[in-house]
Formats: sequence, C-alpha cells, structure tokens
Amino acid sequence: MGPSSRLCAICCSLVLGLMPPASACTGISLNAENGASIAARTVEWALSDASHDTLVSFPRKHDFIAQTPEGLNGLSWTGKYGFISLTAYGEPYGPDGLNEAGLYVGMYYFPGFADFAPWDRAQAARTVSVGDLMRYMLSSFSTVEEVRAGLDDVRVVNVEDARFGGAALPFHWKVQDETGASLVIEITDGGEVEVYDGFLGVITNSPGYDWHLTNLRNYLGLSPVAELPVEIGGEVFSPFGAGTGLRGLPGDFTPPSRFVRAVALTASARPLQTGEEAVFEAFRILDSFNIPVGTTGAPDRISADIESATQITTAADLDNRLFYFHTMSDRQVRVVDLKKMDFDTPGMRMITSGAGRSQTVRDITP
Repeated sequence: MGPSSRLCAICCSLVLGLMPPASACTGISLNAENGASIAARTVEWALSDASHDTLVSFPRKHDFIAQTPEGLNGLSWTGKYGFISLTAYGEPYGPDGLNEAGLYVGMYYFPGFADFAPWDRAQAARTVSVGDLMRYMLSSFSTVEEVRAGLDDVRVVNVEDARFGGAALPFHWKVQDETGASLVIEITDGGEVEVYDGFLGVITNSPGYDWHLTNLRNYLGLSPVAELPVEIGGEVFSPFGAGTGLRGLPGDFTPPSRFVRAVALTASARPLQTGEEAVFEAFRILDSFNIPVGTTGAPDRISADIESATQITTAADLDNRLFYFHTMSDRQVRVVDLKKMDFDTPGMRMITSGAGRSQTVRDITP
C-alpha cells in the first residue's frame, strides 16, 4: 500500500469512527395496473434488536390518551378504525402501520431537522407524542386528505423515552392511501408543520423533503436505456453491457443517495399486473437498500448486534389490506390479512410472527 492509499485508509477510519449509528430507512411506492397501491420500506435505525417482527393491533372505537413530558395527560380520542402496527422495544407503536381503511403511515428518522413544539401545559388537551401522532392518524383517518386536514387539531412534542436512552425521537412521516396518493409530514423550527405531496412515494431521511426534490436535478441524465455505440476516429466503441444509462447512480447509503436511487428504481419499475406482483417487486427493489452489519462503522466499532443494519422490510397492499414483511433474521415473507382480523373485540392485542432467529431454509435434495 502506497503513502496515498495509507492516508486514504487512515482518513476513512477516522471519519467512520466518529460516525453515529446509521439511521437509514428507505420508503417507496408502487402501483399495479389493477389499481392496487403498495407502500414498502426498510427499517434500519435501532439501538439493538428492536423486535420489529412483533406487531400490535388496536380495535375500532379504542380509547387513546396521548403522552406528554408530564405523563398520560395529552389528547384523548376514540379511534374510528382498527389498525395494526409494527412495534419497537415493546412499545405499542413502531415504524410502520396499516389500518382497515387502507391508510398507511410510516415513521422515518429525521435527525438534525425535526424540531417539535415546546411543551405547553396549557395546550395539553391537543398535545401528542411522536408515537401518538402515528396512532392518531391510523385510528382516525382513511385518506391522505383527511390526514392533511386533521393535522391542525394536534400539537406534537418530544417525549423522552428511557428505552432510547432519553434521546429525542426525530422523525418525519409518510402517509399513503389506497388511491396511491401520498404525503410527507415534517415538523421543524419549534413545531412548524410542513406537508409535501410524496414524489413517487419515495422518502428517506435528512435533510428536508424539498431539498431532496431539488437535488434530483443533478441526475436528470439517468435513464434505464443503454447508451448506443459511438464512432470516434473510425473506431466504434460499444458499451460493455446493460446499465450504462444509469451510470452515475449513487450507490452509497447516505439519505440523499438513497433518495435518488429509490426514485430511479421506482420510476423504471416494470409494469405490474396485481398487488401481489407489486409487493414482491417492491421487495426486490428494496434489496438494493439493505445495509449489512459492518458497512456503517470502522472495523474496531462494528456492532456485535444488528444495530444500524436492515432489521425488517415491509410491503403493505393498501387495496387488499395485506401487510407483508421479512426480517434480517428470517427472510421468509410473512403476511397479516386485515380483512380477516377481529377489530370489534375491545383491547390491544400483540401479534407475534412465530419465527425463530434463524433463516428458514427448505431442503430440496433429491
């Protein structure tokens, strides 16, 4: 290794050693020709194994009380719809959820930019925590337009959670309904709410959504169409193979690069006939965003757990009310059919996936 190579390696090690755990969630949407709308995403951010493969269900007409920094004295409401949600660390909410009306809500890490309203006891009756906002939307609304209108009724504050070391929970949200319409909700500058129409249903992390849309202008030349041979000085130069139209597509795991890559792969997706086809195409696309353990830290800081890696990948078929997922520990796809669920019986229920912590392998030896 030459001096310049050694210097590069030293610099990379120093930079990686200072990096915090990755916070790299990627969301996409696909629409099938039969009208089915799919919302899919990866989940990475976690302090350890967050047990995302345990779900929770809430029935119709469930009574909720939102949490504030002073306890359970926030917004009180009675849900209209039953819904399911992934969980995290045993909490009754998590990064993804789907209700019986076909509304999807996902939380995505948004560090350095999320800035919620300051706690004001005088406004406790309309105050919700980050996790409560997700449950409020899933239990109360069926369309993105209803969500857009209902945001004025709540005030989101940060509530410290011992499971996260008392750290802030800086998230933004993607919401999608069965028509395929989607929006992104960002709360910044001490509680200012910004709502954006979701571009192709794509979302990653920081910086703000408007920045990501502007950044796409740097990649206008990307195309799935291969470049043609070029003749120069009587010599013909042909491409080595497919993919030359996407040369320059960023491949790293930073939020800006993943946003561009997600837009390119979503925009170039093949025609899909059914919701099931779209679900499994979404899984294939999201394979391009899987983060293995060890790729986001210096060699002497590699986590022994699955911190920073892609812990779970989900795909929700909003029309057919189906919620699919597979995990890092078991790639077998599992599904929950909301049409078959009992949302009338009172009480919260936990849904365990029944899978172990090892890959499901089918032996086909003849």
